[in-house]
Amino acid sequence: MASNPDLVQYIADQCGGAGEIMVKKMFGDYGVYCDGKIFGLICDDCFYLKPTEAVRPMLRSVELRPPYDGAKDYFLIADVDDRDYLAALVRETCKALPDPKPKIKKKS
Repeated sequence: MASNPDLVQYIADQCGGAGEIMVKKMFGDYGVYCDGKIFGLICDDCFYLKPTEAVRPMLRSVELRPPYDGAKDYFLIADVDDRDYLAALVRETCKALPDPKPKIKKKS
């Protein structure tokens, strides 16, 4: 089941206090990026955050589960209505994640 585009936009807007949020459609669901760094997924109308030890103590409840079959466990974030909470989680997650690898331009 794909995610509702209105919910995807709502979650992106709620995370907006962390930086420039962008969503990209991936395999029928969505990858969520902050300032060019992927930090989460929206799959089947659920928001998943890459797990980091820096964020674990900030979570109101810790629930780990895979966003899709065969995936590693992510933090399931059920409370998407608290904008400040989501922005803080995204900021701390992105600080803990490595920078994206630079894209190599293909020769023509």
